[in-house]
Amino acid sequence: MGYLSNVIGNPTDGSPVSGGGRSQNDKFSYGYASSPGKRASMEDFYETKIDCVDGQIIGLFGVFDGHGGAKVAEYVKENLFSHLLRHPKFMSDTKVAIDDAYKSTDSEFLESDSSQNQCGSTASTAVLVGDRLFVANVGDSRAIICRGGNAIAVSKDHKPDQTDERQRIEDAGGFVMWAGTWRVGGVLAVSRAFGDKLLKQYVVVDPEIREEVVDNTLEFLILASDGLWDVVSNDEAVAMTRSIQDPEEAAKKLLQEAYKRESSDNITCVVVRFLHGQGSSGYA
Repeated sequence: MGYLSNVIGNPTDGSPVSGGGRSQNDKFSYGYASSPGKRASMEDFYETKIDCVDGQIIGLFGVFDGHGGAKVAEYVKENLFSHLLRHPKFMSDTKVAIDDAYKSTDSEFLESDSSQNQCGSTASTAVLVGDRLFVANVGDSRAIICRGGNAIAVSKDHKPDQTDERQRIEDAGGFVMWAGTWRVGGVLAVSRAFGDKLLKQYVVVDPEIREEVVDNTLEFLILASDGLWDVVSNDEAVAMTRSIQDPEEAAKKLLQEAYKRESSDNITCVVVRFLHGQGSSGYA
């Protein structure tokens, strides 16, 4: 399993670009589906990557939802995981490595981009290292897991009207105001993101990172842009996915349901299914 590239210029009729694969040790399988939905332009990107580090198979998955254009989302898709895999503490302190990779990717983009365009991107990522799953998030793309049949959110949407986010923004000298929805500086509807150069003082790229143990109760993971979550609840997404063993088919099902429910945004879904009791013993 290698690198699977994103496809830009998807059809605008809601039909998805999709694909999937399986880890060499038969410990997990994955699928993705992505479509512009009802929008004329495509600003969602995704990454599904399997690598080997110190003899251990690693899974890396991400959904990146651009705003103000696709430039930042594409940059993050192309660079975030390569920065992470090169980090000297990737295996020994994965949380620190993820935090550093988010910040260095953002810094490099901001330094390389000479334009004053106000564009940025969310990121919802999952990194599978042995029997540990690390989920990180900035913005309002979302990660949920199904554990023992229950839907559990493993990321928090970063919205400017959240008490802690509003306080952080105001403490930095910014403001939050209503303009159709709550927005940082009356402009941006997420409070954490990559890019967004002109608001960087307030719109930080600090990821919230959560670690989950991969055991027999962990069934699958869903990463998706808000094109799904605007119209499908966490519980509904788990209910739709649970009976579909093929994660590509599950991702397509979620996307099609969001389109049917009149989602007005680009829609991208990644599903990772954990295959317990198959392949070699253990997750290492």
